[in-house]
Amino acid sequence: MSSSKVAQPRNRVTAGSSPETSCLQCSYHDPTPIFGLRSEKWMDVHVGDIIKLENNQFVTADLLLLSSSEPLNLVYIETAELDGETNLKVRQALTVTGDLGDDVSKLADFNGEVLCEPPNNRLDRFTGTLAFAGQKYALDNEKILLRGCTLRNTEWCFGLVLFAGPETKLMQNCGKSTFKRTSVDRLMNVLVLFIFGFLAFMCTVLAIGNYCWELGEGSAFTVFLPRQNGHDGAFSSFLTFWSYVIILNTVVPISLYVSVEFIRLGNSFYIDWDRKMYHSRSDTPAVARTTTLNEELGQIKYVFSDKTGTLTQNIMTFNKCSINGKTYGDVFDYMGQRLEINEHTETVDFSFNPLADPRFTFHDHALVEAVKLEIPEVHAFFRLLALCHTVMAEEKKEGELSYQAQSPDEGALVTAARNFGFVFRSRTPDSISIVEMGEQCTYKLLAILDFNNVRKRMSVIVRSPEGKLSLYCKGADTIICERLHGSCTKLTNVTTEHLNEFAGEGLRTLALAYKDLDEDFFLQWQQRHHEASTALEGREDKLEQLYEEIETDLLLLGATAIEDKLQDGVAQTIEQLSKADINIWVLTGDKQETAENIGYSCNLLREEMNDVFVISGNSPEDVRQELRNAQKTMKPGATEDCTFLPERTLGKSVKALADETVNGEYGLVINGHSLAYALERSMELDFLRTACMCKAVICCRVTPLQKAQVVELVKMYKRAVTLAIGDGANDVSMIKVAHIGVGISGQEGMQAVLSSDYSFAQFRFLQRLLLVHGRWSYLRMCKFLRYFFYKNFTFTFVHFWYAFFCGFSAQTVYDELFITLYNLVYTALPVLGMSLFDQDVNDAWSFQHPQLYVPGQLNLYFSKTAFFKCALHSCYSSLVLFFIPYGAVSQAARTDGRDVADYQSFAVLTQTCLLFAVTIQLGLEMSYWTAVNTVFVVGSLVMYFVVTFTMYSNGLFLVLPSAFPFIGTARNSLSQPNIWLTIVLTSILCTLPVVTYRFLLILLRPTINDKVMFKVRQAKASPPPLPRRARIRRTSSRRSGYAFSHAQGYGDLVTSGRFLRRPAPPRSSGFAHTGRATSGFSPMGRSAGYSPAERAQYAKAQEVETTSLQMYRTISDAAL
Repeated sequence: MSSSKVAQPRNRVTAGSSPETSCLQCSYHDPTPIFGLRSEKWMDVHVGDIIKLENNQFVTADLLLLSSSEPLNLVYIETAELDGETNLKVRQALTVTGDLGDDVSKLADFNGEVLCEPPNNRLDRFTGTLAFAGQKYALDNEKILLRGCTLRNTEWCFGLVLFAGPETKLMQNCGKSTFKRTSVDRLMNVLVLFIFGFLAFMCTVLAIGNYCWELGEGSAFTVFLPRQNGHDGAFSSFLTFWSYVIILNTVVPISLYVSVEFIRLGNSFYIDWDRKMYHSRSDTPAVARTTTLNEELGQIKYVFSDKTGTLTQNIMTFNKCSINGKTYGDVFDYMGQRLEINEHTETVDFSFNPLADPRFTFHDHALVEAVKLEIPEVHAFFRLLALCHTVMAEEKKEGELSYQAQSPDEGALVTAARNFGFVFRSRTPDSISIVEMGEQCTYKLLAILDFNNVRKRMSVIVRSPEGKLSLYCKGADTIICERLHGSCTKLTNVTTEHLNEFAGEGLRTLALAYKDLDEDFFLQWQQRHHEASTALEGREDKLEQLYEEIETDLLLLGATAIEDKLQDGVAQTIEQLSKADINIWVLTGDKQETAENIGYSCNLLREEMNDVFVISGNSPEDVRQELRNAQKTMKPGATEDCTFLPERTLGKSVKALADETVNGEYGLVINGHSLAYALERSMELDFLRTACMCKAVICCRVTPLQKAQVVELVKMYKRAVTLAIGDGANDVSMIKVAHIGVGISGQEGMQAVLSSDYSFAQFRFLQRLLLVHGRWSYLRMCKFLRYFFYKNFTFTFVHFWYAFFCGFSAQTVYDELFITLYNLVYTALPVLGMSLFDQDVNDAWSFQHPQLYVPGQLNLYFSKTAFFKCALHSCYSSLVLFFIPYGAVSQAARTDGRDVADYQSFAVLTQTCLLFAVTIQLGLEMSYWTAVNTVFVVGSLVMYFVVTFTMYSNGLFLVLPSAFPFIGTARNSLSQPNIWLTIVLTSILCTLPVVTYRFLLILLRPTINDKVMFKVRQAKASPPPLPRRARIRRTSSRRSGYAFSHAQGYGDLVTSGRFLRRPAPPRSSGFAHTGRATSGFSPMGRSAGYSPAERAQYAKAQEVETTSLQMYRTISDAAL
């Protein structure tokens, strides 16, 4: 990525002596300067450079804004990558630097000194001064463009680089990259150390045995095997020790790590090739960006998710409304039954409105009909939406309007009013121009009663073209209802029912009201308002009192319902993950109310919960008390001291916090400033304990660094695997810290994807990544490890038992060729086939029974206990494999009377029994047989016999006698019935305990896997029918307030004129007045979206000819 900058000699930053500040000297004086712009990569941007940015470009570094193309040197930025908010924010340059404009020569001659804070991670604060032309100017966050922001609706701007690269605030929040290893890796390392110690122990035992044998039996052989001079029993035992180190080295899994990486690579390809995780709309497949973490996807206990762009689509849609006691937006069939709206539902035709936004869709034709019939309440409703806001309009071409909304809620509402015939066209500091059903109207703007988090409402006072004074107000319904006139009681009750229904569907609700003002009263109020707004003391209290005075006796118009559109399948995904006992925490930079609304919309928070605790203390003592009160509510008998798990023998030195069970389900919501106290060393355990008791946790207004700190806290004190998922640069820090990081390829750039371990396009793919690919990978890896240790230990322990019968002479029990090919050929492909293709149940059953995921969280498939069970099983099998063949051939004879108790025949019999035993064990481990698996298993046995008969043939012995001493052994041994009887007997004895143990376990203590696999067998392995989720309408008294991403003080910016763009060229209304004329409609209903970044979301629906029955129903409904 490149950006333009002024070509000039640079003066580098000089750090001041004070640790609190750093000094930036930017002087550009050159006798022969060359003025111009050149493109540079981000890596080549340095402190002191002057950068030119253009519309929709990312900000390259932390910049001091110098000038811009907009009036009064304003720029509009989107900070979604920093705080997750999609609403636009305003920054303004100093007047003294704004005069430089886009004159490159003036910019190159800019000579100033910036004294500012050192690099830090505070995104909401900046302090510094600019010394220029003998004057000092204060610098704050409103004059700084931070790296990670995106320039919007601004043609160009220039900025001075203050911090670049790792010193930028964004990078200061990102944290360090760490090498990630799975818990299986860490356990394997511990087990390998144990195996080395066990190998040394076995070799020592055998060396001692050799020494004792040499002192006793060995002296009888010195007659015909005399020792060399100086070689006694001690020296022989020393040589025997190292000989057995070589012979028994197969107990050390040298090839294990190579096989593990190969299996991980194969399972990574499955993720890349999964068509069900491919997003066709954006042409984005799932990508496994690492091959070392696959099995840990099957052990996730905590998921940390961003909200904006991860759970939501960054789109606000006008979904429904209630006007004068009647709801609009639902769709009914001819029987009066409500229909579910989908992409095939017919949309309203807005062709009567040439200024309509083609991206906007709505499905209920009754509302358009009401507008065309000029019902007064409906017109007043949309007139309010077109007037009561702080949106700015831009019209570069005739009829092509684009709205710049500080709040996405406002953008959606103004866009809805635009499509229904009340088009906001332009504004000045003292007027608002709209087009009402084709007629151009200009309202005089007399006052804006701005929004803040306490008022939860905003109002405008306007004078209509007829001279009528009116106050229009919109805000949280609970606030508006308190200020209504007594005559609205009946309408209020009806509208409240509608609001409850809207809120029950997870929609963001908003009440609308108005009031006609008396001229004399308003003049007096306006005078007092001017005095209060210019007061030096108590200004905010005086203004609040005046606002309360005039915002009374309002008349209710109705309510709106806006949907903060979730990504497809988010609610279902969260529900599935919750059933899999995965705890989901949402860490967002958005405001508390917005995050709560999304929490309810996506079923993270539910009305059925016993309680949802809100932690909002402003001091450490308040936060601690609120946390402990929550603990006592969830667990009345709980002590204030935390309960820790017993320490591990080998593992983390930090004590792990034990899980605590509570009666009921609870949620926790904590804001950023309270979280800062909760993460302090003295309080972090209280916070973690409270949060872990809750089913869902939402952290609001958190910085990127706080996200990482929360994830690190869980990693430190919980024996659990964590996963972080996000789509923006503000999520990079937690993605790096978590055990597994997942990036969403969304609208906020690729920073999160580039830092992630796995990436895909939609949050809903997470359930397939974990419940299918993760669980299968973990299951396959655990089966592989158990079987690998079993076959190697069994192979090696036979050598150990044989040593007691060969005088501890370090003689191998198998043929050298078999030893070479055992791991390389005979057992390599079958175990790899199982590790790549095995699955206990298919993906449909995995989704239907998400509880199958729980054993992975508890490490039930492979642990130290499972390893020692495997070692004991190998010890038993090796005893059977040695002593049964030994007893069978020691006194046996061939059918022709010859002896078969020779070393070579015993070796062939033992190794054949071994291969059959481990192959049958593999078949018992495998749950899913494929053609590939079958070929690998059968092919390995066939390969053994082919190689054995070939290598023991007469021809090869004649060619190289010393290399093939086992001439004719296979032919002579394997042709005897008693040999095959021995093979069958050893195979049965090796597998009988396993079969018995599993039968009793399934019968007496069946696991969830056993129960589901039994269901699968009953269903004859056919995939189960997918459950149809009914659309549940839940009633709720919880309602969202108004425009939670709206910032206080925006009204002052509008009325001051600093916010305004250059005037647009004169134009016609472009709107044909329709009067009461009606056209054909069909009874369908719902809206499309408003995106503050002006991204096209939906195409305009095709025109559809309507039937007379549809027209009749529409007109009949409109007349009600």
